[in-house]
Amino acid sequence: MGMGTGAGRADNLNSQINVTPLADVMLVLLIIFMVITPLLQKGVDVKLPVAEYSSEHPDTEDVVNVAIRLDLTIFLNMQPIPEAELVTRLTEAFAGKTERILFLKADEGLEYRDVMRLMELCRDAGADEIGLITERTTG
Repeated sequence: MGMGTGAGRADNLNSQINVTPLADVMLVLLIIFMVITPLLQKGVDVKLPVAEYSSEHPDTEDVVNVAIRLDLTIFLNMQPIPEAELVTRLTEAFAGKTERILFLKADEGLEYRDVMRLMELCRDAGADEIGLITERTTG
């Protein structure tokens, strides 16, 4: 007979949703996205020229990458370096490599002479092949 008295207690329970864990999860996700997004944009922010017949270029460890931004900042394997040190650092990078291949990323807004000067420096450092990296045309 006393069984029916306990059934009324369920109505007194707090039926509101606790949103604190949800807010914590959202903050964690936001932090993860803030950390990962810059990592996804790999490389130096160079606006590459578009070429109709650009070939695939492998980003292998064996290849040396040089990039030059519109403000003439030079990057060797994504590390900014002064132009005066480029030949020395490239020579060191090529040391012990059988194939001295270099991929050059140059901003499309740069003067032709600036790109040619950079290519000459790369040749002075002993680059056998210089590949100019372009964006592939879409469509």
